Amino acid sequence: MSAFRAESLAQSRPGRIIETIADEKARGFARRTDERVRPLRGSDRAIILGVLGGRTHEQWIAQYGFSHRHPVNRFCHTLGIPTILLSIPLFIASIFFHRLWLYGLALFLIGWIFQFIGHAFEGKPPEFFHDWRFLFVGVRWWWAKIHGKA
Repeated sequence: MSAFRAESLAQSRPGRIIETIADEKARGFARRTDERVRPLRGSDRAIILGVLGGRTHEQWIAQYGFSHRHPVNRFCHTLGIPTILLSIPLFIASIFFHRLWLYGLALFLIGWIFQFIGHAFEGKPPEFFHDWRFLFVGVRWWWAKIHGKA
C-alpha cells in the first residue's frame, strides 16, 4: 500500500487498521494486531511519514532483518557497515590531510565488498535496489544489532 493511500485512509478512517497482517508478512515484516494508524496532524509529521513510507523505525529494521537472515550475510554486514561509516570521516578529513582520501576510499570499497559478498550468500539483492531509504536503514540495523535488539 502506498504511503499516499495509507495517509488518506488514515485521515478518512481514523483508528482502523489499514493493512492486514498478510499484507505486512508479504512485505517481510509483521505488525502487531493492536497497532492502529492515527490521522496525521501537522505538515511536519506528514512530511516525515511520507519520507519514511508510513513505517515505524522498528518496521524498517524488521524488514531489513528479514532480508538479512543468512549468518554469513549478517556477519558481512556487521563488518561492512561500520567500515563504510569509518570511511566518511576520513573523506572529510582528507580536505585537510590530502592523502587520507586513499584510506577512505579503500575502507569504503572494502565495506561494500563485504556487503555484496554477504548478499551472494543470502541469494537476495540488497534492499536498497528496491528502495533507496534502505541505505540508511542498514546503519540503524547495525546499531540495533550491536545493542542486542536486531
